[in-house]
Amino acid sequence: MIKGFRDFIMRGNVIDLAVAVVIGGAFTAIVNAIVTSVINPLIGLVYQPDPATGAIGPKLTGIHGEEVTFPLGELITAVISFFAVALVVYLVFVVPMNKWKERQAAKAGVVEDAAKLPTEAELLIQIRDLLERNNAATEATSTAPAPADAPLRRSQNTPPAAPSA
Repeated sequence: MIKGFRDFIMRGNVIDLAVAVVIGGAFTAIVNAIVTSVINPLIGLVYQPDPATGAIGPKLTGIHGEEVTFPLGELITAVISFFAVALVVYLVFVVPMNKWKERQAAKAGVVEDAAKLPTEAELLIQIRDLLERNNAATEATSTAPAPADAPLRRSQNTPPAAPSA
């Protein structure tokens, strides 16, 4: 049981996931610090922070006469943080991991087929052409008219007759 757990932990995907979570958390803290110390003050140049809450954004007067602040600073912080962390995780983890997997597959001899697979329409055209050639060959061999008293040939599309009782 311990050996199985050790194999599971040592598997590349689990270790990569753990590293991504730790570095993603650390990078999130860096991005949040940059946004709150650089971006929010820039927004504060346009909108005055609310003295009660510290929220940065436009202020509107509600129907009861109270001022309401829309905290755009928090929204912008969250959006920038998300995209920055997603970009770094993609560039630092996903791209190298994909390249590593391609190298591993090439070492193992798994080579993706370089030839383009035919589309459904191309396959249907090939089937149609083959059927036309087969029908033409069948008609060429049976050009002689059948005698009037010869039994009729059943076509391939006609189901067999049901046995009579």
